[in-house]
Amino acid sequence: MVRFAVKTPTHHITWDRMLEIWRAADEIDLYESAWNFDHFYPLRVDTDGPCLEAWVTLSALAQATSRIRLGSMVTGMHFRHPAVTAAMASTLDIVSSGRFELGLGAGWYELEADAYGIDLGTVDERMTRFEEGTEVIHRLLTQEHTDFSGTFFTLRHARNEPKPVQVPRPPIVIGGRGEKRTLRLVARHASMWDALFVDDVSEWRRLKEVLAGHCETEGRDPAEISCSSHLRVDPDPDPEDVAGRAAQLFEAGLDVVILGLGSAHDGGTVARLAPALAELG
Repeated sequence: MVRFAVKTPTHHITWDRMLEIWRAADEIDLYESAWNFDHFYPLRVDTDGPCLEAWVTLSALAQATSRIRLGSMVTGMHFRHPAVTAAMASTLDIVSSGRFELGLGAGWYELEADAYGIDLGTVDERMTRFEEGTEVIHRLLTQEHTDFSGTFFTLRHARNEPKPVQVPRPPIVIGGRGEKRTLRLVARHASMWDALFVDDVSEWRRLKEVLAGHCETEGRDPAEISCSSHLRVDPDPDPEDVAGRAAQLFEAGLDVVILGLGSAHDGGTVARLAPALAELG
């Protein structure tokens, strides 16, 4: 079964355009989920440009849609204390009637971190924070009280109420390619692993084998974890070209193709792509 999602990064896009894209996707059953990203500065191009905040827009989009699952791909652990993220996740799951997916990542964008005085840290520090924060969030979403003592976070008899609608908690989606620690964390907690952009299928397959090894260590069936990749969509896309490139990802073994849409697209783009993509099913 082929699965499709849409993603609207919050940079260089108006709220009205994002809302139009999400509402269009919500009306077409082909698209199972919609995502934004968690950054405060635009990426790569025109970094002085506009960038909407991820969780505020997600809350609004949850109320503007009724069917599609939603999340941020992915929330940077360095931006917010994990107890705050857990409370936000519970609330957004309630607001969306159980449609929320919790995307998590270690964080990497030095430009915005330096600008705001946020301590991103070394790669090792980022990963330790990521591991601890993910464990804290998992416990707060599933336990009545949480005690935790780590390098970055300490919790004492901490509560997170009300709990989310989904039981035992919203699915966790982890993005990244780190073989030793990121994929180990995927095996431990995630329902979906996002490999970003898969341009080299052989390398992705090798990483999937690494993930399978971590799953064996953690006592999980790798089949429990969906695998996703982003797919770039041109400003004026040829539906057959998009479908052809998506087909190659599915043939490689990926489960979910996430279509990257921005200010050059609108609700009509979502509708125009759907028939060609549906043919892959």
